[in-house]
Amino acid sequence: MIIKFAALIFIVSNLKMASSTKYIFVTGGVASSLGKGIIAASLAKLLQARGYSTTIQKLDPYINIDPGTLNPYEHGECFVTDDGAETDLDLGHYERYLNVPTSQANNVTTGRIYQYVINQERAGAYLGKTVQVIPHITDEIKRRIKLLGNTGEYDIVITEIGGTVGDIESLPYIEAVRQLKWEPDFDCIVLHLTFVPFLAASGELKTKPTQHSVKQLLESGVQPDILALRTEHKLSEGVKEKVALFCNISPKAVIEAMDADTIYDVPLLMQEEELDKVVLDKLGLSYGEEPQLVAWKQFLTKLKNPKQTIKIGLVGKYTELQDAYKSISEAIIHAGAHIETKVEVDWIHSEDINEKNAKQLLENLNGVLVAPGFGERGIEGKIAAIKYARENKIPFFGICLGMQCAVIEFGRNVLGLTDAHSTEMYPETPFPVIYLMESQKNISDKGGTMRLGAYSCNVKENSNAFTAYNSDKIQERHRHRYEFNNKYLGDYEKQGMIATGLNPENNLVEIVEITNHPWFIAVQFHPEYKSTVINPHPLFSAFIKAAADHHNK
Repeated sequence: MIIKFAALIFIVSNLKMASSTKYIFVTGGVASSLGKGIIAASLAKLLQARGYSTTIQKLDPYINIDPGTLNPYEHGECFVTDDGAETDLDLGHYERYLNVPTSQANNVTTGRIYQYVINQERAGAYLGKTVQVIPHITDEIKRRIKLLGNTGEYDIVITEIGGTVGDIESLPYIEAVRQLKWEPDFDCIVLHLTFVPFLAASGELKTKPTQHSVKQLLESGVQPDILALRTEHKLSEGVKEKVALFCNISPKAVIEAMDADTIYDVPLLMQEEELDKVVLDKLGLSYGEEPQLVAWKQFLTKLKNPKQTIKIGLVGKYTELQDAYKSISEAIIHAGAHIETKVEVDWIHSEDINEKNAKQLLENLNGVLVAPGFGERGIEGKIAAIKYARENKIPFFGICLGMQCAVIEFGRNVLGLTDAHSTEMYPETPFPVIYLMESQKNISDKGGTMRLGAYSCNVKENSNAFTAYNSDKIQERHRHRYEFNNKYLGDYEKQGMIATGLNPENNLVEIVEITNHPWFIAVQFHPEYKSTVINPHPLFSAFIKAAADHHNK
């Protein structure tokens, strides 16, 4: 009886362990921009395909509360979640790969950590204690890391730590990982991504930078369990064995992360390297189902074997740094593959276009997309591009500020409101067709105060938007302060610009279309945030199809 009771306790305890959340930390070394986010998302995709509920979290070491007030030239796109969090662009990769929404809990910044701890100190939570990086900051980091796991929704949480090992800003995060690895009820491993450079003069791959990177990690008290080596050339078994020997890991835990034709190849390359199996072995989990990734492979087949090529122009003011429009460019790729069409994007700086050269820059395009943004720089160029697309019946897609510019252009050139403008750029305009939302008028802080997150929209039937969505009720994510001035709505609709999408609560105009144009849609929201590999966004698919029809005609 005692033996049976002991066996029962053993089984129950093992069941408890099997059901607890496992954690994977992804760190980087040698150089930045190696693709930790893509590696993390690819691994998550494979684990998801094996039947494990998986999510990814990003820890960013900057002191900003979030990237909402950061210049896109510094940080690229600000990605917005359904719950209104302004987050790092890597969360876009997470959603595009996993086809699962992220939330505020998926992105943590040093600024948010310190803000919380300082607020706690001011509220008296640490009375009598000296507030320090250890334990107070590291305790808060650990609490945030565990939030997603504590929901009970996930089998595995992957946490990507921004920056590179050795950065002063990242030290508290690495220290938190060190502490967590020693907690008896916390099951985790560390995957370290490094770079193996190729010296053309000697014709050799050099592993010394990786060895030094691991040494830095070891000096912080963290031994990596798996190494992913980013490389431009195939790694020999000898190179892998050398790295394994000097970095204290098994050779099969040294993973080749070779450059790929597209970021969407990476999950399959990681599957070939058996990264998912190595991870599951380290975590003590079964392999589950062998990943088939049928839809993913179909997407790649269509992406790499297009039946036609079209060209669209993306007009924006951050075109030198394409990461500023990362979700838009990826949504275009998803939509193009969906209809087996290669889409070449002509990146047009909005300060380089005007009414005199618009024909020269746009006449050979099959579609024009005017991108979102803030401020007056490049506004007149966007308006000139919209005018040309409208008058010459080129498929047009305007997003956020792109919609506002479309409204301004129509007001000036069709309604005759010569000085029509947005009060964001021209507060004294006599025709404020775009103006500050009522809810924003008493707000002075810039960070996290816009209209953010998912809101409902009712779509009118017999519209291009309804055809695209095949629904009269949708939800889309927003990030704006200014809106269409409904005082002018009647005048616009009489002249052919129709509000085909309205917010049901406050009648905010969400979508406008032009009736005598083959495909002219402008939206106040950001549809690009919801486009994924498996589910391309319907508006992008419709836009690319309209551009393909224009090309074929």
